[in-house]
Amino acid sequence: MVKRCSYFILLLLAKQTAFCQSIDKIINAAAVERIERTLSSDDMRGRKTFSPEIDKAADFIASTFKKAGLQPVNGNSYLQEFAMLRTSVISVNAQVNGRTVTTQNIAVLTGKEELSINQASGYKMMVVHAKDTLQNIITRLQRTGGDYLLMVDTTHRALFERVRSRRSVFSPKGNIVLVLASEEAGEYSIHYKQSVSAMPLKNVVGILPGKSKKQEYVIFSGHYDHLGVGKPNAAGDSIYNGANDDAAGTTAVIMLANYFAKLKNNERTIIFAAFTAEESGGFGSTYFSQQFNPDQVMAMFNIEMIGTESKWGTNSAFITGYEKTDMGKILEKNLEGTNFKFYPDPYPDQQLFYRSDNATLARLGVPAHTISTSKMDSEKYYHTQEDEIETLDMNNMAAIIKAIAISSTSIVAGKDTPTRVTPDSLKR
Repeated sequence: MVKRCSYFILLLLAKQTAFCQSIDKIINAAAVERIERTLSSDDMRGRKTFSPEIDKAADFIASTFKKAGLQPVNGNSYLQEFAMLRTSVISVNAQVNGRTVTTQNIAVLTGKEELSINQASGYKMMVVHAKDTLQNIITRLQRTGGDYLLMVDTTHRALFERVRSRRSVFSPKGNIVLVLASEEAGEYSIHYKQSVSAMPLKNVVGILPGKSKKQEYVIFSGHYDHLGVGKPNAAGDSIYNGANDDAAGTTAVIMLANYFAKLKNNERTIIFAAFTAEESGGFGSTYFSQQFNPDQVMAMFNIEMIGTESKWGTNSAFITGYEKTDMGKILEKNLEGTNFKFYPDPYPDQQLFYRSDNATLARLGVPAHTISTSKMDSEKYYHTQEDEIETLDMNNMAAIIKAIAISSTSIVAGKDTPTRVTPDSLKR
């Protein structure tokens, strides 16, 4: 009996050693540096949205997905193409319940140049009360493709103003008209006119189909756009390379794609996504989220700025919105026996959960979190020309990416399913 137990212990240790050697062979500092150096090079000129260089970056990411053996998202293409609309209001004329509504109290989300509606137009009217979360309602309605008139309580004035003043919108399926007023609309007449120009964008997406649970999805994502080129700094450098923000996260997505594609044992389908236009308002992740039924997305690992040490040092990172689901606890359980530690977001006042590409799916109930190490109270190179590869720690980046791979194992395998984000937990 003792010999048999010893045999099984040795077998277990041998398997664990082989696993560690396997992951180290795929995810290591040298491999991480090769990808990171390409994405953050001067040749990419900061990967600004709508620039030729961001197209160059997209082609590079697509080539890595193809080499890994991922399936394309669109026919033979890894590019998920769509448009962002640049708009400028020309005129607004509105009457509600016999009273004139000023331009400051009308907001419209539409791709049309001209929109005229009244109570006979078939728009579904909704009243947004003080207790409601306006952003969640807008997010859900944008998925439907329907036409809506929202009568928004004046307690939502701050968010309403952000919506009204937005000059770039994701190409909507329907039309949403918002009126800031503490009353329901009986009779109304609204005429809205704007100029519209379409700006092409593209996410890069690769798919690794699951075995037994193909219709259940796990997403690994990061954004590949950055700020481009600006005024030279004191050293004469004008390129915002974005090595940490977010070539680091995109590098992690590519490394994880290579790793899981080689394992070939994922029961759930894994989606690897590099988003565009995060710095311009999250348009890439917004479009991406509308391509999936959120009920089928079991988890989202969004990765942003993992190139520097966290406030706890190496072998550590934090999870935004940690308290909103039990996903963090699942990751911690899978990391038992390692020297890596995930922590709750130490910067709650900065509302990071709502400021990255996880937010759109999270508002739809998906356990979607961002993993980061950025010291948001003291990250000296954040959005500067000094955010270059020389400021990053390749060994620590590799350790973080390996930790994400290991901690996600039971979710990818379909053995663990994180709890959903509830509407109440999204209220700030």
